[in-house]
Order: sequence, then structure tokens, then C-alpha cells
Amino acid sequence: MKTTMSNLQSIQMKKIIFVLAIIFTTLSFSQEKQWGLEECVNYAIENNISVKQSELDTELALENIRTAKGNFLPGVNASASQNFNFGSYIDQNGGRVASDSRGNSFGINTGINIFNGFQNTNTYKQSKLGLESSKLQLAILKDNISLNVVNSYLNVLFNKESLRISDDKIKVTKQQLTQIQKLVDAGVRAVADLSEIRAQLATDQQSYVNAENSIDLALLSLAQLLQVSHVGFEIQNIELDITSVSLLYNNTEDIFNIASEDRPEIKNAQLSIDDAEYSIEIAKGAYMPTLSASASAGTSYQHAQGQKDVRTIVDVTSSSGFSTISNGFGTQLEDNLGYSVGLSLNIPIFNRNQSKARVNSAKINAEKSKTRLIQAKQDLRVNIETAYADAKATLKQFEAAQLSVIAQEEAFKNAKDRYDLGVMTSFEFEQVRSRFVAAQSSLINAKYNFVFKSKVLDFYAGKSLL
Repeated sequence: MKTTMSNLQSIQMKKIIFVLAIIFTTLSFSQEKQWGLEECVNYAIENNISVKQSELDTELALENIRTAKGNFLPGVNASASQNFNFGSYIDQNGGRVASDSRGNSFGINTGINIFNGFQNTNTYKQSKLGLESSKLQLAILKDNISLNVVNSYLNVLFNKESLRISDDKIKVTKQQLTQIQKLVDAGVRAVADLSEIRAQLATDQQSYVNAENSIDLALLSLAQLLQVSHVGFEIQNIELDITSVSLLYNNTEDIFNIASEDRPEIKNAQLSIDDAEYSIEIAKGAYMPTLSASASAGTSYQHAQGQKDVRTIVDVTSSSGFSTISNGFGTQLEDNLGYSVGLSLNIPIFNRNQSKARVNSAKINAEKSKTRLIQAKQDLRVNIETAYADAKATLKQFEAAQLSVIAQEEAFKNAKDRYDLGVMTSFEFEQVRSRFVAAQSSLINAKYNFVFKSKVLDFYAGKSLL
């Protein structure tokens, strides 16, 4: 018994260890995984809810094409009925019968639209445009998501560089604190100087905490954009070496010419005009006559309640001159089988001005589509010109920030030497160091702003964001 209990405990312990190993492995993997920029963009596109909805819209557009194709095919329908007659009724031979009966009828019919003013043809062409429009809408959505992900990713990198500056600032302050402590112990510097450095260290540490919080918020924003858990979420660091920086474009006109040909927004606006033109043709089709063909086949069976299925025929061999023969279900279906074919021509004469109103409405929508294309091109030009101006401005800011960092770094080195010699007060030294830190912050801010603005220009020029 003891051996059995011991074995059970051993098995349970192994299960617990196995489960814990899986948990620790999972946690370790989630903490070690770092998302790259391309991975973030691809994941966001593949898993975004709006993208999936847009993909479903594309599938709906495909079904609309199938529906439009079906308009060219004939329709076929079959019918069957069961009926009961009570009292007097007219039978299938045209005679009146005064008895209860039941009967069946069966039929099949088909019809096809031969001509309806090319409405089916134009509807089919319009449905194909709808599919192209759905694809362009999907492309627009993916582009916007890509831009947002790149921006969020760069924002994380920016905050990480800000954290590095805060860490460097703390290291410098700690060095000062150690040095001042020695000087105070030696009686060379006043205790008040030590208090000032400690206060500065506390301020620097607070800035460091704020920088850490900014990173957490930036990572949270990116994780939410990807629609993944922010727990353990981390990205790969990318070194942005832009020491020799310049704009790749001399003007906005070249970018606009490329974008006006390639951007899905413009293509979609052009498709809207084509779609509206087809709507006009479809509406005009109501003015024209329609021609359709039809064919059908049918038969029936009738049975008088309480009587045999027989029918009377002339029989010269009979004394009465008449005799009866079987008239069962199969016989009646065969004897009563009939066919019909026909053509139907419908010529519109006056329909209360409904067709005219539809044509006029379609023409108005076509004019609206043309204005939307003009507006789309104007918006595109404004966006490109704004992005270009922003890129030029951030380039100038970056270049100025570079010069400022060089100057402030030199001033900081001189001030540190003077402070170490006791020539400069703690307050004066902190002023110089604050200007140096501010210059560094301005530099990384200008750097990431310029990188993103350049990416926006590349985006409009049809280049990859990655």
C-alpha cells in the first residue's frame, strides 16, 4: 500500500514539474521575443480586424460578379401540387362532375432574358469594377496601417534613446556626487554643495522614471495597434545612422506625378467615375424594349373519390356502344402531358417619368464622382507638399541640433573642468549640463521626426516603408 501511494505521489510530482516547465518555457519565450519592424507591419496587416472586414468585402464583390453572370442564364423551375375538390367541379376534360375528387399537377418551365437594353451586360461590367474597388480599398487600409505601425515603432525607439540620455545624465551626476563627497570630506567644498548634487540626482532619477514610463506607454500603443498582449512585448533596436543626411527629392511635383498614377486612392476615385458611367447606361436601358423567351411542360392526374380510375370510350363491339378502360395515374400523366413555348416583347411607353429621373440621378452621381477625383488629387497634392515641407523643416532642425550638440558638448566639458577645479558653482554647472541634455534631446527628436517624414515621402513615391 505504501509503495502504491509513493508511486502515485511520484507520478503527480512529475506532472507538476512538467507543467511548470511548460509555463517557464512559455514565459521565457515571451520575454525573449523581440518584434522587428517588418514583423510588426506584416502581423498588423494580417491580423487587423478592419483588414479582415475589407477582405470579406472583396469576397462579397466576387459574389456580386457571380450574381451578374447569372442574369445571362435561363431560369428553370419545377412545380407540383396536390388538390382536393368537393361537390361540383369541372374536370380536366371540361365536363362537370358532381362528386368529390383529388388531383395532382406537375410542371416545369424555363425563361431567359434575350434583350433588356444591355442592362445585364452593364451590370456585369459594373460588378467587376466593384471587385477592383474593393481591392483598392483594402490596399489603402493596409498602407495606412503600415504607416501607423512604422510611426509607433519609431516612437518606441525615440523614447529608448531618451532613456539612454537620462541614464547618462544620472551617471554624470553620480560621478559628481562621488567627487564632491571626497572634497567635502577633505574640507575643500561646503556641505551645501553635496546637498545640491543629491537633489540633482533625485531630479535626474525622476526624469529616468518618466522616460521608462514613456517607453512603456509607447510599447503599449504599438501592442494595441498590433492587437497583441502588451505583457512581455518588446521590439528590436534599430540603429539609425543618419550622420550624412539629405533629402532624396528636389521638389514635390515628381512625387505627385508618381503618386497620382500609383496611389490606390486616385485609382479608386477613377473607378467611381467608371462605375457611375455604367449606372447611367443601366438607367438608360429602361427606355428600350425587352424581349424574353419561355418554355414549359405540364401534366395532371385526377381521381374521383370512391371510384376506379377509368374512362369511357366508344366501343362498336359493345351492346351499348361504349366501354370503359383503365385510366390510372401513369396513363393520365402521359395523356395529359402538354408543352408550350413563347416570346414576350415589352415596349415601355410611359412609366410616370421614373426612368428619366433614374437617368438624371445617375448623371448627377457621375458628376459627383468627377469632383471626388479632383478632390482626391488635391488632397494628395496637399499631403505630399505638407510632408515635403515637414521633411525639409525636420532636416534643418536636425542639422541645427547637430551643431547645437557639438557646441553644448564642448561647453559642458569646459564647465566640468572648471567645476572640478572649484571655479564654477553647482548651479552654474547644472545650467550648462541642462543645455547639453536639452540639445541631445532635441537632436534625437529631430532625427526620428526626419526619419518618419522621409518615410512618408517614400510612401507617396511608391517606395517600400521597410
